[in-house]
Amino acid sequence: MIDYLQKILTARVYDVARETPLEKAAHLSARLNNTLLLKREDMQSVFSFKLRGAYNKMAQLSPAALARGVVCASAGNHAQGVALAAKRLGARAVIVMPVTTPQLKVQAVKARGGEVVLFGDSFDEAQQHARELERKEKLTFVHPFDDPDVIAGQGTIALELLRQHQGPLHAIFVAIGGGGLAAGIAACIKQVRPDVKVIGVEPVDSDAMHRSLKAGRRVKLEHAGLFADGVAVKQVGVETFRLCRKYLDGVVLVDNDDICAATKDVFEDTRAILEPAGALAVAGAKVYVERNYLKGETLIAIACGANLNFDRLRYIAERAEIGEHREAVLAVTIPEEPGSLKRFCKLVGRRSVTEFNYRIADRTAAHIFVGIRTGGRGESNKIAANFSRHGFKSLDLTNDEVAKTHIRHMVGGRSPLAENELLFRFEFPEKPGALMAFLTAMSPNWNISLFHYRNHGADYGRVLVGLQVPTREKPALQKFLTQLGYRYWDETGSTAYKLFLR
Repeated sequence: MIDYLQKILTARVYDVARETPLEKAAHLSARLNNTLLLKREDMQSVFSFKLRGAYNKMAQLSPAALARGVVCASAGNHAQGVALAAKRLGARAVIVMPVTTPQLKVQAVKARGGEVVLFGDSFDEAQQHARELERKEKLTFVHPFDDPDVIAGQGTIALELLRQHQGPLHAIFVAIGGGGLAAGIAACIKQVRPDVKVIGVEPVDSDAMHRSLKAGRRVKLEHAGLFADGVAVKQVGVETFRLCRKYLDGVVLVDNDDICAATKDVFEDTRAILEPAGALAVAGAKVYVERNYLKGETLIAIACGANLNFDRLRYIAERAEIGEHREAVLAVTIPEEPGSLKRFCKLVGRRSVTEFNYRIADRTAAHIFVGIRTGGRGESNKIAANFSRHGFKSLDLTNDEVAKTHIRHMVGGRSPLAENELLFRFEFPEKPGALMAFLTAMSPNWNISLFHYRNHGADYGRVLVGLQVPTREKPALQKFLTQLGYRYWDETGSTAYKLFLR
């Protein structure tokens, strides 16, 4: 049996790694009624913990093996860790990456001295090619997680946080992909502080370790969700499974909305933006606290990476409010008659509207897709029930993935009922009552045929409105626009409007 504590204590990582800080997430701790500490592995030079295991593995190789070089398959953090370690040790590093790998990551590996080989459309194909190069060129394969030296390198994080926090500690939360990080930390913690829980965290659509522990054997997933790509592993390692089965206290599953909310939480406390896998442990800690009604305890979450594709930010920002249970997404049916929208707004009251989509489609009823700011879990059902009590049939879509990801952006289209329609773009003051002021000042003879609004986190909300105004009432419309006092633009001549909505 391998003595992992000894291997961790003698691991060589600090030639390339730094001892990262353990920081309190002050705002999130206050909200959770527990002290949450973040182990900032995102602050390593490659913005991830992966260089620890990669370097420790390669530092144990013989001079002859180093002279021949190493090979690995990775599209992310492990690739950068291996490239950096090889550069420091003066070794050749062949990094096989899928051809679909973003150019940003390819350039990051090349900048650290890695010899990039693009092969295959998936990680499995890239890894198979890496194994072929290992045999053909007599290279040493550096596994991303299922290797004792890699596991020991990651375990040095546990030694650091035990030195940095020597007081009471309830649990440590660790992201799990292949299991190397969780195995290394758990193997160390349970031999030094067996009273401290070590909890793994996985996405619900990449839960290979959770299923394996439940089955008592390694389970291979048919598909692994790609949002948290740093942990998108179909099957955990042999050695990592053995260690996690022996030492891990449990696994918490979280969804993408939970991860997005955790990313925002960390940003608000640190101004750092973690990648989805990097925020996984924080998301798990939040879910664990809520499920176990925990109060007054100290928890540690490993912020394990910050190699985020910039284009993910739009999705993360959009879904964070839902993940934090601060937004309800509803489908509301209102009668297609004057005054209906105004009555609907009265029911919304002083709540902030985050999104509003409406397009005239039927002579009797209108369907509204609306986002409303909430105060916490379960409030969306109450809002929907209140609308229904007042005659507006409502459907809570807050947990409907199709609605949140696709339908909200597809509401609209051309309508044969939108006669005499004029299109205006407004800047509304971002405050409760702005829409009501607009509706109150508007002539009751004009029908709203299109309405779209999304909260952009600014002082002014951007609103698109279609108004059905008879030609003879154009002077009255101009008077209304002037007296309203909101900045506006006439978009009736817009090419996009003519192509898709008119």
